[in-house]
Formats: sequence, structure tokens, C-alpha cells
Amino acid sequence: MATEGAMTQELKTEPKPPSRQLHRCPGWAAPFMASPLRRLFESPEKLLGPWVEPGMTILDVGCATGFFGLPLARMTGENGLVLCVDVEPRMLKGLVRRATKAGLIDRIEPILCGQDDLALSDHEGTVDFAVAIHSLHELPDIEGGLRQITAALKPGGRLLVVEPRGHVSGATWDHEIETAGHLGLSVGRMLDLRRRYAALLKKP
Repeated sequence: MATEGAMTQELKTEPKPPSRQLHRCPGWAAPFMASPLRRLFESPEKLLGPWVEPGMTILDVGCATGFFGLPLARMTGENGLVLCVDVEPRMLKGLVRRATKAGLIDRIEPILCGQDDLALSDHEGTVDFAVAIHSLHELPDIEGGLRQITAALKPGGRLLVVEPRGHVSGATWDHEIETAGHLGLSVGRMLDLRRRYAALLKKP
């Protein structure tokens, strides 16, 4: 029989990441990320609308050219702010160009991050709602990325994680959710999305 001390130590053990092949969406794919055809099967307003309120500070991790970031800026309104984080400079240039054309650039803060740093240290405890859509699995260090996102959230802030089934294995998805729990995020709700894993997480 395991002793109480051994059981406590086991509960504190960090989840071990499964083996996976790292993949990052290349800069040349920028024009395809915001294709209008994508809206036919993935509507930003339908997916994110229930969780967004006017005046929110929102974090978009792996924003690319703003397929979700621009609709989020519209939904959060003129008093809101969307922090758009990406590692590809070309993606952020496309984001700024599209946001400027749409008249939304004043509501968007583009952030160029590094491979192992989401560059969120200036925004700790300021984010009401964060989204990591088809992006968390691209981080070399999922635990490190989730730790930074968690630190950026306000108490009671929420994180929506969405991953594509098939491209992301069940083991990797389980690891992401287990790691989020290890960092103190609770699963508020599992979402039923076609061909996608999805969970709404909450910071205490």
C-alpha cells in the first residue's frame, strides 16, 4: 500500500508530454489563414461570441493574420483590446494590414513572440479571455506556454483551447488538458465541435 506521502508526491508529478512531431504554420501560408472559405466550417462569431463581452482584454495565441483576432476586436468593442501573439513576422504584418483596412488597429496589439517565450510578461493578470485555436500543439514547450497564458489571465479568466483531430493526437490533447489542470486551470466545459477537440478552461 502506498504511503500518504508517496501518494501526495505522485499527485504533484507533472504530466509527461507524449512524443510528437513539431509543426509550425509557415509564413508563406499567411494568405490562406484568413480565407473567406474558412468561414463556411469555422465561424469566429459562432465559436467565440458566447464568451466575449464588450470591453474585454482578449489574448489570441497563434493569431496568424487575424482570422479570429479581427472578429474578436469587433466583438469586444472600442473599449476592448486584443493581444495578438505570433512567432512569424509575416503573419503579424498581414494582421496589421488587415486590421488597419478594417479600422480595428486601435483595438489590436500585435506581439512578436519567440519559440519558448510568448512575450506576455507585461500583461500578467490583465486578460479576461484567451484563445489558443489550432496553435497550442505548435509550441515546443506546451507546459511553458500554458504557464504563461495562465499568468496572463485575471482571476476567473477563461481560456478556450481548440485543436484539430487527426493532426493532433488524442495523447497530445490529453496532455494539454492534464497540464492545464496541473497549473490550476479547471475544465469548465468540454465543447462538442466537429472534427475538433475543444475545452473551456477557467482560472480560479
